[in-house]
Amino acid sequence: MTYQMTSEQQGIRDAVLRICEEFDDEFWLTRDREGGFPRELHQKLARDGWLGIAIPEEYGGSGLGIVDAAIMMQAIAESGGGNSAASAIHMNIFGLNPVVKFGTEDQKKKHLPPLVAGDERACFGVTEPTTGLDTTKLKTRAVRQGDRYVVHGQKVWISTAQIADKILLLARTTPLEDVKKPTEGLSLFYTDLDRTFVSVREIEKMGRKCVDSNELFIDGLPIPAEDLIGEEGQGFRQILHGLNPERVLVAAEAVGIGRNALRRAADYANERVVFGRPIGQNQGVQHPLAACWAELEAANLMAMNAGALYDAGKPCGNEANAGKYLAGEAAVKATQTAQLTFGGFGYAKEYHVERLVREAILFRIAPVTPQLVLSFIAEHALGLPKSY
Repeated sequence: MTYQMTSEQQGIRDAVLRICEEFDDEFWLTRDREGGFPRELHQKLARDGWLGIAIPEEYGGSGLGIVDAAIMMQAIAESGGGNSAASAIHMNIFGLNPVVKFGTEDQKKKHLPPLVAGDERACFGVTEPTTGLDTTKLKTRAVRQGDRYVVHGQKVWISTAQIADKILLLARTTPLEDVKKPTEGLSLFYTDLDRTFVSVREIEKMGRKCVDSNELFIDGLPIPAEDLIGEEGQGFRQILHGLNPERVLVAAEAVGIGRNALRRAADYANERVVFGRPIGQNQGVQHPLAACWAELEAANLMAMNAGALYDAGKPCGNEANAGKYLAGEAAVKATQTAQLTFGGFGYAKEYHVERLVREAILFRIAPVTPQLVLSFIAEHALGLPKSY
């Protein structure tokens, strides 16, 4: 089996890279220093229809697969925008998959076209400060009161909440002690992020300053019952439909960042002359960069294979998790190796590689840690006892 882009997929990559060329290194250096959501990139991609690449055509999208979306997201990250550029677009690609899969026809017609057009932005409200990745233990509570639900609770690490109009929110509608399985009793809502009832506080962080991360304090948020997605109590099962595609996209983006870092390092190694010859002529420089290239491309094959399985409707949990793990590890190694190639200049912002080092680390940590990925693979691919 060979993975190779079709001419149509190469066309996706080329078209997206042309748009990204308008946003050079200085643009991203300024965003890294000053923050500020990259609306210009978001709107240009929306204008050309890219925000709806994986949304069905009847709702304004292109109806393409996760592999196609991964190729697009990889190009955005590889262009030099890195995690900052990719994260500004990421939620559009996978986030509303539960709405596509489980929403009513009215919900799809109402919510999907504005997202595709770039007229609305959404955030994803799952993680909580006291439960982390133990999703079944979420404490945010949604109580039915007549024709609405009222929500109280907290969320953390919610990207783009500063500028989001909507939130895809997971909350417990039945107390944990009243359900037969811990995965039951959680419900999913897609609703307005009404700041009258939700306090949004930005978290100052290591990198990706222009795409905000936040704590949310929810105090009596009223949600119309019509904003419930699918069946009450089945929200955990519904969000699973977005997790494997997200892992594929994150893996593709991580590979993109690593490739960009290696390209910068190779160019510098060809140009930098020390002791009368280019440093790239030294195997001590060549071999680490070559090893990183091999690791990135291997990770990319695993991720694209996972995407192809998902698009074919086949199980892909092991492959998606493995792709994310391999790509995250490879991206961190590639960016750090590139930084070392620059020597002292690798520590200077003007060479841009230090930004990629900081941004690649996030893909190692999120949206799931390498330890949990390995535990998943041990259990599901190898049949070992559950360790968590």
